[in-house]
Amino acid sequence: MSTDAAFWNRIAAKYARSPVRNPTAYAETLAEVIGLLSPRDRVLELGCGTGTTALKLAPHVRTITATDISPEMIEIAEQKRQAGGIVNAGFATAGIAAPDADALPYDAVLAFNLLHLIRDLDAALAAIHAQIKPGGLFISKSGCIAEMNWLFRPLIRAMQMVGKAPYVSVLAKRDLEAAISRAGFVLEQSRTFTGAPESLFVVARKPG
Repeated sequence: MSTDAAFWNRIAAKYARSPVRNPTAYAETLAEVIGLLSPRDRVLELGCGTGTTALKLAPHVRTITATDISPEMIEIAEQKRQAGGIVNAGFATAGIAAPDADALPYDAVLAFNLLHLIRDLDAALAAIHAQIKPGGLFISKSGCIAEMNWLFRPLIRAMQMVGKAPYVSVLAKRDLEAAISRAGFVLEQSRTFTGAPESLFVVARKPG
């Protein structure tokens, strides 16, 4: 198991109990994503955590498969799915690669609060691009640490040294947009939401 997966396993129960830090921005993001998706869509969510967003999106799409590198996170997500009786959502432990190659390609791939946690962003975006059908969407929301007060950077490094924080890349918004474009996507929307100026929401389309 990778050190990243071990970190998220360790905090999974606490993560599941924690309230959303910015409920207004989360609600705005959710509404925006629902407006972009269709009841006909087959969707893949990467880095789904304990599954809250996937389960909220499930009524608005045909199917949603949600994955995370942490088995503990996925176990909690599956418990939520069963408790809610949601039949068109599925959870699996996986990285960027889709857990079921036969399901490819997807109408949309989602990645919320994930891209800034990935060590090789170009490789990840290339893999994501390959999993989307021509004309399909990649929808992401990422923390851009370079846009925050520089004092946060040594704080993050100190927390990482004692196992209190995962790997985090220092992304700037323009660099994230450039990386998504470099992967072969066409950017359609790039914005932030209320009270979260450092989190960049991007909608990109795979040409086709």
